[in-house]
Amino acid sequence: MRVTMRVTTCAWRPPNRWGPGEWAGAFGDLGTLLPFVLAYLAVVRMDPAGVLCGFGLSLVGSGLYYRTPMPVQPMKAIGAVAAAQAQAAQGVALSAGIVHGAGLVTGLLWLLLGATGAAQRIARWVGAAVVRGLVLGLALALLLQAGRLMRGEPALALAALAVLAPTVWPALWPALWPTAWPPRTLRGLGALGLLAALLLGLGWTALHDPAAYAALAGVRPALRLPAFAWPALSAQDLLSATLLLALPQLPLTLGNALVAVHAETRRLFPRHEVGEREIALSTGAMNIVGSAIGGVPMCHGAGGLAAHVAFGARSGGSLVILGLLLLALGLCFAQAVTTLFGLLPPQVLGAVLAATALQLGAAQLRGGAQPLTQAERALLAATAALSVWHVGAGLAVGIVLQQALRARSRRVTR
Repeated sequence: MRVTMRVTTCAWRPPNRWGPGEWAGAFGDLGTLLPFVLAYLAVVRMDPAGVLCGFGLSLVGSGLYYRTPMPVQPMKAIGAVAAAQAQAAQGVALSAGIVHGAGLVTGLLWLLLGATGAAQRIARWVGAAVVRGLVLGLALALLLQAGRLMRGEPALALAALAVLAPTVWPALWPALWPTAWPPRTLRGLGALGLLAALLLGLGWTALHDPAAYAALAGVRPALRLPAFAWPALSAQDLLSATLLLALPQLPLTLGNALVAVHAETRRLFPRHEVGEREIALSTGAMNIVGSAIGGVPMCHGAGGLAAHVAFGARSGGSLVILGLLLLALGLCFAQAVTTLFGLLPPQVLGAVLAATALQLGAAQLRGGAQPLTQAERALLAATAALSVWHVGAGLAVGIVLQQALRARSRRVTR
């Protein structure tokens, strides 16, 4: 009996690893993380210590609890789309207080969804075709975002894509040529490809913008804790946060950070499956803590999971590594963060994001355990097309079409 219990525990809580793959995988999601963090710091003028410590604590907690590369990402609608709509259409300027309020409201909503079991019920409504459509649409959306980042310096973008090719090719090969031999000799080069791409970007900055490195000469560590953000929240901040940011983000998070990430976790780590209730509760917890110390709304996302795994992560060690680095930056080098992050050109970040998107999309094209019917393939395509525009819309329409398809099947079989 004791042996059985030990095996079961190991299967549920695999040990974290700390090898080269975990170090490379830790930086696999920089293509999503850095642009949003820089936008929060430069546009909204948020405190770097709170933003970085929020991500750092959440990453360390996620890595230690899940012990798989369960990612922590900024909520995209709150970070980009909702902010632009609030300024242009509603006449409300996005402030740090509204962002903190959005994190608090979002955290409470997800704690409620997890505690009541609503998150599990929502996820159970979604069939395999809709899930694969959501993930494929997300991959295409990431690819478009990567294209926008890579504009401006095509030579640098192409060079970064070239050094990342060994990372992408093993994932694309089975989708394009299922019966051909897979290039196993390339599988170990993913970490080297990411390292080469990052070094390429740093070298490009040193060559074309040496002043960026000169600005680092005066950087000195200075310990500073993030400020407690809740006392400064006003009723107007909470109202604007709820109506303009938290509620518009909810369907997007349901699709990408609950349904899709649960499916990808089950596919990549079948022995260590994570339940929807756990995902909802951890999303709520990290937003409550993050909003308290001045962080931004965060979630788990399928794209981030694919990014960490694509570059070598196989355990939560990669998240702990990245989280500790962000904590060190936030606590000791907060005022130099914008300069430090600016050393990596957006073209390199775009190439890393493109490699992630290609791997994520290829996994859906290879198919699942059960082949889809022609009607289900049409459902997958429709869900993917809508999800490129908005994952929440893809989820909603996909569920409606799925129910219509099931009702039709029941009528035919009678």
